[in-house]
Amino acid sequence: MNFFRAVLFSVFFYSSTALMGVLGLPILLMPARFASKLGSLWGRCVHLCLSIIPIGFSLKGDSAKSKQVIYAVKHQSAWETLILYWQLDSPIVVLKKELLSIPIVGQFMKRAGCIAVDRSAGMRALKKLQEEALLAKQTGRSILIFPQGTRVEPRDNTTPYQIGVFSLYQALSIHVIPVALNSGRYWPNKRFIKNPGIIDVIFMSPIKTGLPRKEFMARLKSDIEDKCAELEKKRL
Repeated sequence: MNFFRAVLFSVFFYSSTALMGVLGLPILLMPARFASKLGSLWGRCVHLCLSIIPIGFSLKGDSAKSKQVIYAVKHQSAWETLILYWQLDSPIVVLKKELLSIPIVGQFMKRAGCIAVDRSAGMRALKKLQEEALLAKQTGRSILIFPQGTRVEPRDNTTPYQIGVFSLYQALSIHVIPVALNSGRYWPNKRFIKNPGIIDVIFMSPIKTGLPRKEFMARLKSDIEDKCAELEKKRL
């Protein structure tokens, strides 16, 4: 049954994505806010597709959507890149440069204001990240970053947290909200079969500005990893 539902999901997901991409091509010539609105619509559409499995979600804690913040989100699945974009009112997403090479989708990401990071560029990449984030700050939109820089398995607590999140925290001087979730249990990375259930997303207390690097990174990691461990125990 799970296989059959996964097939149906894939059919609806890819066909609706292709349709939205083609019909939305004129948006690439419009102001960035239209591409952002299309991204939110895509997230809503994916959520409807996931009802086939079915996969729902629960958001807990203060997401501070009325404020400009940095969301530091655990990355376990494609789910959070799509659904949280919709739920958090189209934040500017920090992503790896390779994603902009995806046909059509990559162009929409770029038009929506996503910040692409060349992970092979070292300190030059950090400087460029700060420069683009400072420009993004002027728009009033929040920023969403995956602090480990890659998707990880639900029980993986060893993948290091990258310095990029501190670079944003230091340059922008706005609060960081750690976000824990367990999406990888239901939409596993690089696996066709998806599991029915409710994805838990927890927005934790904001980390205020002014912390030194070591203290900030330790606080961020402990907040996210401790809460993710709790979520794993909850679902066992």
